[in-house]
Amino acid sequence: MNILILGATGFIGSVIAARLAVEGHVVTGLGRNAARAAIKQPAIQWRRADLSQMTRPDDWRDILKGQHAVVNCAGALQDGLSDDLSATQTEAMLALHAAAKPSSILIVQISARTDGAGSHLPFLATKRAADTALASSGLPYVILRPSLVLGRNAHGGTALLRALSAFPFVLPLIHADSSIETVAAEDVAAAVSAAISGSLPSGSDIELAAEERHTLASLVRLHRAWLGLPDAPVLPIPPVLARPVTWLADIAGHLGWRSPLRSTAMTIMSEGVSMNSSTPSGLPILSAAATLAANPSGVQDLWFARLYLLKAPVIAGLSLFWLLSGLIPLLAPGRASAHFLPFMPAGAAMTLTMTTCLIDIALGASVLFRPFARRALVGMIAVSLAYLAGGTILEPALWLDPLGPFVKVLPSLLLTLAALAILDER
Repeated sequence: MNILILGATGFIGSVIAARLAVEGHVVTGLGRNAARAAIKQPAIQWRRADLSQMTRPDDWRDILKGQHAVVNCAGALQDGLSDDLSATQTEAMLALHAAAKPSSILIVQISARTDGAGSHLPFLATKRAADTALASSGLPYVILRPSLVLGRNAHGGTALLRALSAFPFVLPLIHADSSIETVAAEDVAAAVSAAISGSLPSGSDIELAAEERHTLASLVRLHRAWLGLPDAPVLPIPPVLARPVTWLADIAGHLGWRSPLRSTAMTIMSEGVSMNSSTPSGLPILSAAATLAANPSGVQDLWFARLYLLKAPVIAGLSLFWLLSGLIPLLAPGRASAHFLPFMPAGAAMTLTMTTCLIDIALGASVLFRPFARRALVGMIAVSLAYLAGGTILEPALWLDPLGPFVKVLPSLLLTLAALAILDER
């Protein structure tokens, strides 16, 4: 069959795409970074598209030509600079349904439990609207509602689980006793395969979760053991004390960063991640322990877990460093420009000082915006090297200055390189 997968570059979508390709289907992946995905998964055909811009049936007609099924794995947690939930999770899906109807294309929708805590928030409200529209569209469909998805890779909530499990000495947890059910990413892919093959009848609405139920604390401890770390005591954090972190995460979301600590995730976690039905789906689903055991951790997993929560303070620290380096000289520009007076006229020295200050401020501000972060980090490296080269030519003695104005640039360069190394989210 010819199968189109929306969100094929994501955590769940990439696993589904790989399985369907191995089964012999002709898989087309839709994503915003199709060029990189084509390198990673060359067996899949890739098309670049942004679902938030595909809100009319005409936007879908060319992409749907020749397709027998569409698997929707696309989604986002919260509105922000990088995501528009209404457009992506509802409007684009309504347009898809309208465009698919003449050909009766099968739609497999990866959704979630949409009632309970957070049901009023855009994340679940837009998913619920799309599910309801699909069920009444007249199209053949299967809706799958996985619980917390675990896999070899990690993103969002699963990445946060690993990061918390690697915390030194104690495990600081909000809602430590919240109930959580899990499902393996491979089992979600198997359910999609069953839907494609017709083993799951059209109109099915199935919750996917292992029969066991964890608390957040026990699941984090399970991940800690998977990483090979000794057990640590749980430090319960009252939700009120976590609100400043949630506020900062929400602000970061408006700047394009997809933090799993945003308010939507915290609201959902206040109740936990569990399914409504006590009836097994009938599909084989691995337990959390079996899922992790099937994918033994390596040192790269330990590195990821330890670095994950450091990413935000690293970016914020670099931003603050460059902002201050540009703003402080503006408090006394005459004294700051005095370093250039032996080599150029006063006017040129002041112009150069103001220019470098503005460059520093621009880099410090730009790195906070996710779409500009990579270019800002590369700019920081280039400007730092330019400062060191120019300073070495003009005032080489500053390398021996007790305050180390040149020497201090070297750790900043290393931190910038580290930020570049961990910048990618998937």
